[in-house]
Amino acid sequence: MSKPTPISGFPEWTPAQRMIEQFVLDRIRDTFELYGFAPLETRSVEPLDQLLRKGETSKEVYLLRRLQADAEGPAGDDALGLHFDLTVPFARYVLENAGKLQFPFRRYQIQKVWRGERPQEGRYREFLQADIDIVDRDTLPAHFEAEMPLVIGDALRSLPIPPVRIQVNNRKICEGFYRGIGLTDPEAALRAVDKLDKIGPAKVAELLASTAGASEAQAKACLSLAEISAPDASFADAVRALGVSHPLLDEGVDELVAVVETAAAHSPGLCVADLRIARGLDYYTGTVYETQLVGYERFGSICSGGRYDNLASSGAARFPGVGISIGVTRLLGLLFGADALSVSRSVPTCVLVAVTAEEQRAASNAVADALRSRGVPTEVSPSAAKFGKQIRYAERRGIPYVWFPGADGAADEVKDIRSGEQVAAAAGEWTPPRADLRPLVGQG
Repeated sequence: MSKPTPISGFPEWTPAQRMIEQFVLDRIRDTFELYGFAPLETRSVEPLDQLLRKGETSKEVYLLRRLQADAEGPAGDDALGLHFDLTVPFARYVLENAGKLQFPFRRYQIQKVWRGERPQEGRYREFLQADIDIVDRDTLPAHFEAEMPLVIGDALRSLPIPPVRIQVNNRKICEGFYRGIGLTDPEAALRAVDKLDKIGPAKVAELLASTAGASEAQAKACLSLAEISAPDASFADAVRALGVSHPLLDEGVDELVAVVETAAAHSPGLCVADLRIARGLDYYTGTVYETQLVGYERFGSICSGGRYDNLASSGAARFPGVGISIGVTRLLGLLFGADALSVSRSVPTCVLVAVTAEEQRAASNAVADALRSRGVPTEVSPSAAKFGKQIRYAERRGIPYVWFPGADGAADEVKDIRSGEQVAAAAGEWTPPRADLRPLVGQG
């Protein structure tokens, strides 16, 4: 077999990196559950018509089909695709299971998703997302939109990572403003403004003219709105100073003020109102969020989401919601690339039980069983080599303790191979310091 060639965009972490990822997921999961979100997992595939019905995603969806599928046969596997986010499958799940759910329904979901994007640093074709959403039947109070940043702020603050800044906007502000200045295609204007960071104001102005029919004055007004940013509710005065009036604009301003003020009361500096934030997916209708990792702003958002009113709807049934998603793989990829995260050892093992002789392996296994029964991660030496060689094996793996079974009635002894201290110990009683029990994750 020839040497395998890596496939770009499909990351595979080392064991040490995987332990860091598991630590991160545990902290995120704990925070989600502290806020009352229940776990959920949906299937990895959805019908293509479901995946493509909202937003410009057709170029990103991976088609799923059998190798021997009949191209002339009825639609079946050929009409399936891998989900590109967790919001669309969640909306489908709500519609299918509405009779079994209690509303408002709060769920978290941590799963892989797939997007056919061009791989680059921090951007992958297969990656892990951690989502929370709240949906209700018929109406969803706006205060849930103010709750989202609090959960994400607490989750990310529990990790040994740089601080984050959540940028917030409200689609109603943008749409109301665009309508207030006479634009008839606010969605096209939103899509143009969403490209501001990528192509700059001049190109956005051209795009507004060509796709949204904006005049030079209208394009200038759109760019003036996008320039507004404030860490508090003062952004509202800046919006009103532009002299545009529309009921939807007023509604959006009031909702965004509530989001910013709620976040400031919970965690000062967490949120900033930034009216250039639009989010590319068409299904957002209210507050939208993008989160930047301080020091890594050039890589864009590591956590985003927003309010959606019509994604989970079918006929008369309507389930508006709001959600936000942490790009776990994206976040970790950036930090791994900068050597900004570390783990104290590359294996979970806390104790290596030495083997005096192969015929004595059963005694070593008994010690390991006793330690494991008390929650101490333990493995037994792979060979009955000289003790110096067994100690070096532990050193290479970062295992802090080596256990030596007693011979001829002598007491067992355990050695901290970092300090060299060796003491008598009983497997049914000895406990390592808390800091040594599990690998510690910290900033690199």
